[in-house]
Amino acid sequence: MSNSATLKRLRQWLGRGLGWGLKDSLAKRLFLLIWVSLVISHVLAFATVRWLHDSPPPPPAGEPPPARHSHDAPLPTFPSLPPGPIADHPGPPPQGLSTAQSLLDYGVRLLVIALAAWLGSRWLAGPMQRLAQAATGLGDALKQQAPPPHLDEHSGTVEVREAARLFNQMAQQLRRQFQERGLLVAAISHDLRTPLTRLRMRLETLPLSEDARRPAVRDIQEMSQLIDTVLALFQSEREGEAAAEPSQTLDLTALLGALCDDLQEQGHSLSFKPGLPLLVRGQAGALRRALGNLLGNALRYGGSATVQTQALGASLRLLILDEGPGIPEAQLEAVFQPFYRLEGSRNRHTGGVGLGLYIARDLLQRQGASLRLLNRPEGGLCAEVEMACLAAATAPPAPTR
Repeated sequence: MSNSATLKRLRQWLGRGLGWGLKDSLAKRLFLLIWVSLVISHVLAFATVRWLHDSPPPPPAGEPPPARHSHDAPLPTFPSLPPGPIADHPGPPPQGLSTAQSLLDYGVRLLVIALAAWLGSRWLAGPMQRLAQAATGLGDALKQQAPPPHLDEHSGTVEVREAARLFNQMAQQLRRQFQERGLLVAAISHDLRTPLTRLRMRLETLPLSEDARRPAVRDIQEMSQLIDTVLALFQSEREGEAAAEPSQTLDLTALLGALCDDLQEQGHSLSFKPGLPLLVRGQAGALRRALGNLLGNALRYGGSATVQTQALGASLRLLILDEGPGIPEAQLEAVFQPFYRLEGSRNRHTGGVGLGLYIARDLLQRQGASLRLLNRPEGGLCAEVEMACLAAATAPPAPTR
């Protein structure tokens, strides 16, 4: 190996060593923490035990300590003993630490190491806590269309500064993507509505029989409905429907009664008899929309629906029953996914677009409620909603009519 290559490798090795010594990293912090804590614990333990071991024993009780005066005569000196068995015999071995002193030694070390570990853990976990708080705030900022949180990229260790830089970059990218998605959805909806309207007007003027025109017009209406539903879903997520509407105390019984009356006036078969008031806390518009989606789903597949309410003390249970075909057990959770439709409901005339249950669960979860689907033993489906109740009736559930 040439001298130039050797000098180059030496410079690289020194550069890495100096770089590690100058850069503030998590590895260096951990090394310094362990090293300093061990050194301090050993020094304190040694000093404490040495001080206790070297201090003279206290005098017996009632006896004053011996006093020495400067005028006392010096102690006589004696010649050394001649060589012999007595002079060559070694003295007693030095005494070791007692049990109490050993326990004190270990106790001081453990205390110092524990204190250093506690302080060091807070020192090391501080940047991670700030990163976790910023990540939580990022989700809220994206929902509310607010500026994302910003982390300091110039303080902390090398790893912390790099993580802060990547987080800030990711937050800005996500914000731009959310904004571009809104513009894209609005542009697509506008571009699709105009040709659909023209297509429907042309179908109305074409010399077609009613049997040929009706399916084409229905397809156009379903496409328009799909566009409206997607726009409503996007608008709800963007503006935060539940957050925008103030919470208030509502009578769930009265809300259900109004929904059922409206559907009965439209010719639907519903069975519900209002009972005692059930007071809940939530957003009236969000609850009305969620329950309306569940009732519409039951009427679409079962032809009729039965609504029951049950008071459970601090909570209540709402049941919406239908007599439809039900759902396979393996797909009871999958139907809550957006645009998910069962094989038997691919006809959009009866199956919808697959957003009703997704929107219903999303709105109910924002109210602190839960929604699940159950197959009834006698046939049909049961949509079960549970939520907190401020004041529930103590009487048994009201019979249906």
